Formats: sequence, C-alpha cells, structure tokens
Amino acid sequence: MSASPALARRMWHQLEPLHAVLYFAPQAFEEAAALGYDVESRWPAYFAYRTAPLGRTGTHLATAAYYSFSPRMVAEHVPAVWDVAAPDKVLRARAEAVDRTYRALLGDAVAGDAMAEAAGLAMRAAESVQAAGRPLAAANLDLPWPGEPHLALWHAVTVLREHRGDGHLAALAAAELDGCEALVSFAAIGAAPAPNFAGRGWSEQEWNEAAERLAARGLVHPDGTATDEGRALRDQVERMTDQLAAEPWRRLGEERAARLGQLVAPFLGAVFEAGLLPMTSTLGIATVQVAY
Repeated sequence: MSASPALARRMWHQLEPLHAVLYFAPQAFEEAAALGYDVESRWPAYFAYRTAPLGRTGTHLATAAYYSFSPRMVAEHVPAVWDVAAPDKVLRARAEAVDRTYRALLGDAVAGDAMAEAAGLAMRAAESVQAAGRPLAAANLDLPWPGEPHLALWHAVTVLREHRGDGHLAALAAAELDGCEALVSFAAIGAAPAPNFAGRGWSEQEWNEAAERLAARGLVHPDGTATDEGRALRDQVERMTDQLAAEPWRRLGEERAARLGQLVAPFLGAVFEAGLLPMTSTLGIATVQVAY
C-alpha cells in the first residue's frame, strides 16, 4: 500500500468521530424533535440529517446511497422524512445541532486559533475531492461553506467521510457483495458482532440467506466465520476503499495532514471523553457506530 492510501485510512480514524457526533448528541435530537421528528429512535433524524444535502430525494436514490441498509428500512423513512420538514429546514437544524454540540464539547476552543487552522486544512482537502460518482460527497460539497471555523471543520470532515463512503460502496459492488452480504462478510471477519448490525433493518431470514450465498462462493464457513478467501475479499475491499479515498490526502500532503491530525487530537479527545459514541462499531473503527 502506498503512503497516500495508508494516510487516507489514518485520517479517517482521526476525523470520523468529529462527524459522527451528529447522530448521537442530545443537541442533535433536540433539534430534530423541534422539527417534529420522532426521536425515540435515532433513525428518523439520521436519515433526515444525512440525506438532506441530496434534496427531496425518493426511496430509490436513498437506498442506493445507503447500500447496506435494508431497502425496506430506507423506505420507512424516505421520502416520509420530507413530510415532516423540507430538506432546507433540516440542513439549518443540522448546522444548529453541530454548532450546539461542538460548543458543548469544546467550549472556547471553537473560536481558537487551532480550530481556525484545522478548518482551513480540512477545507483544503475537501475542496480537492474528485466528486464524480460520489453523490453524497458531491451533495455536501455543493452546500455553502459555513463562516464559523468549527462549522467549516465539521462540514469539511463530512465531505471527506462521504467521499470515502461513496468509494467504499463502489468497492463493495466491485467485490459483488450486495448490501446484506456486505454486513455478513464484515461480521464474518470479526470486525463487529452480527447483532450490532440489527439496526440496518435486515430480517433474520435475509441475513441467513446472505450467509448461504457467501458460503456458496466459498467466503464463509458454516459457523459464519470467514474462510481465507472471505478474508482476502474483505482485504481487497478495504484496500480499494483506501485507494479511492486517497486523492484529497495526496493533494494535501503528508506534512499538512499530520498537522491536521495534531490539531484535531484535543477535539477528538473531547468527543471520546463525553461518551457520546457507542463502544461497539459497525465500521471497524473504535467507538464509532455510523453506517455508510
């Protein structure tokens, strides 16, 4: 693996939690509730906040964008989320949620020199992404840049993580793994326990049928663990994901990327110390449970 794909993976680990707080912070649920969303479950707000940059999208586009979610589950929320609030109102609530969350977590640091420098570096990386074939990244990149540094940092991190996520879906498709198979094969290598994926909406029957298809390809054992071929295929997916995510970091360069990592380290620490993020993962990254 060349330096840039390895750097892309390292930066993902360092930046993903800064994006993920939107889906778990109490301030985000409060803003969603104010719009009229049911916040007994996190999913209505999740689908509204994450899908809003695409506009008033329907079920098929949302299902394509989310890939590893059951189409049935996506259809329960999209386009129904737009009957509660239009995408432009959701985007305003999203920005308010991030603002309130970051201020609660970081205090005066939201206006500090480190935040301004970090935002500038992250924006430079985000503005260099190649958005072709990356609908969620492109949709977020089309939004105006926030004026305040902490909001600009979150927005840049969001563009970069959606750019990576869009590429990850391409890697899964290239490996001929459908949405459910992607999760079964991921659980099979021990990246996350199978019950952690229950929130994606697949039935037990669908999960078992996906496991049978993978077994027929020689990718999983009867007990659900990965074969050598299954592990090799998942390694291929991860390598391709890193390669497809590398360009913005190649353009930013190792030195500036390292500086960005140094600058956001205290912010990352504040997120972890707050205990907002789950201690189990569906992404293979510590304490983050956010779905591509």
